[in-house]
Amino acid sequence: MRKPRDYDAELKALEDKARELKARKVQQLGELVIATGADNLTADELAGALVALAETKDPAKREAWAKRGAAFFRSKSRRSAPASDRDAGGAPAQPGSALPPSGGAGAA
Repeated sequence: MRKPRDYDAELKALEDKARELKARKVQQLGELVIATGADNLTADELAGALVALAETKDPAKREAWAKRGAAFFRSKSRRSAPASDRDAGGAPAQPGSALPPSGGAGAA
């Protein structure tokens, strides 16, 4: 005969996992704010900018922001990678800028 399932234990395990995932997400968002330099903004400024971004439905703007964000992360990883890894693939980002090589118009 099969052992009965302990639904309470399974539910508690799922709730614990969900709590861990939420905590990790909050930490990563905080790290992102710091990495981008947005921690220099006031909470009101940052919230207002994020609300405006979230309300934007223009696919062209969203795509431009996505490209700029991808370039930002590529430039961050290149700075910390050994010199031999920096030359591997992709166009270089402009020095001292989070803009992609195309200029990244429309980014906030």
